[in-house]
Amino acid sequence: MQDSEVLAIVRASAPRRWLAVSLMASLGLLLLWVAISTPPTLGWQIFLIAMGAGSLWLADRLRRATANWLELTRDGLRDNTGQVVIAMDQIRQVERGMFAFKPSNGFLIHGSDPMAKAWEPGLWWRFGKRVAIGGVTAASQTKFMSEIIAAQLFERDGAGRDA
Repeated sequence: MQDSEVLAIVRASAPRRWLAVSLMASLGLLLLWVAISTPPTLGWQIFLIAMGAGSLWLADRLRRATANWLELTRDGLRDNTGQVVIAMDQIRQVERGMFAFKPSNGFLIHGSDPMAKAWEPGLWWRFGKRVAIGGVTAASQTKFMSEIIAAQLFERDGAGRDA
């Protein structure tokens, strides 16, 4: 039986979300404008158009991804659509330090087994055995979630029983 009680939620911060989307879209429009208004050599023009289109695509992907949120349950981490990001029994370690390779305002989870690659810009990514949470999220929410995960790991692994 699955325990679906939500222990913590991480959402994109509205101001950060719209700032990130608008900056990425502005970059795309600026690149396209430069490519069309003052066309450089054909190679550079194609490059500018490709980068501009890529930036606009990324802005839309960021907008869609950050409309969702993450929920932590005793079973693991999932998004609001029910997609499992990582199961709790897969989690081995949580990194929250300043020098961890993690997104802004976020944390890094080390899993036990390699997982399928996934990326929701501004919210989370998964590559190999690592899952990173954060980006345009609120720091208070990600810190709370990482502490809950660390407490669950402490409880599960029995750390400190001999103390």
